[in-house]
Amino acid sequence: MNVSTDNDEGTPRLGFFTDTSVCIGCKACEVACKEWNLVPEDGLDFTGMSFDNTGGLGADSWRHVAFVEQREPLGHQETGLGRRETVDLGMPSFELPGASAAPEDRGEFRWLMSSDVCKHCTHAACVDVCPTGALFHTEFDTVVVQEDICNGCGYCIPACPYGVIDRREDDGRVWKCTLCYDRIGDGLEPACAKACPTDSIQFGDLDELRERAAQRLEDLHGEGVSSARLYGDDPDDGVGGNGAFFLLLDEPEAYGLPPDPVVTTRDLPSMWRHAGVAAATMLAGVAATFLGGRR
Repeated sequence: MNVSTDNDEGTPRLGFFTDTSVCIGCKACEVACKEWNLVPEDGLDFTGMSFDNTGGLGADSWRHVAFVEQREPLGHQETGLGRRETVDLGMPSFELPGASAAPEDRGEFRWLMSSDVCKHCTHAACVDVCPTGALFHTEFDTVVVQEDICNGCGYCIPACPYGVIDRREDDGRVWKCTLCYDRIGDGLEPACAKACPTDSIQFGDLDELRERAAQRLEDLHGEGVSSARLYGDDPDDGVGGNGAFFLLLDEPEAYGLPPDPVVTTRDLPSMWRHAGVAAATMLAGVAATFLGGRR
């Protein structure tokens, strides 16, 4: 077994692999997350426009099950998602009125479902900008907010390339997924992974999860699902790879994910160097002017 040892203690790096191809949109992960972490209820308002009643990640939604409704031409579905006679990924599809028409003249909806969460970036910009040390990398290389240290400055909110972190209105502090730090410290699965009935959310050693994801991707491609792809698994991407990565069935943008995320603080070292050089130049100029005036 390959074990990630990116942290100082040599503890295996833990994380999530979310296989969206088997997500059924049951929202058990959302409920389990709220119950275990005492996350407040956040409205759960049905808009009539979508079954996605959470809307997105936030201070009171650490897990968000996205429902992406797409109209797919019935006669040109490459993968046959949700159609029993081809590749059945367990995803529902609904024929529109007029199903008796010719295949090329009728259409159907398919749902792409995905349980989104904090990505627990390798190079976490939120940690870089936090002035109080409230945000930190744990021994498992997950990213956690210490609510008793957070001063509500909000610097981490625009720093996150995924828009995950949010401030809670009633107390002004920021909150997000902790990857159930208290549970994994006791050898337990995070609440969301424990509750997932289809193993769409898988928890474990990050290296093992990447191997498992690569095999799953190969299997789907072999079954003709050429649109399947991995997202956030590459250690050489703009954030150094994610501790929570995904198998998607469409472009990242379809799920509301940035296609090429970059750590927003990547230029800070060079900025500080340039600022230092500018400050030194200015001080040298002031000193030269002062000494010249005295002479």
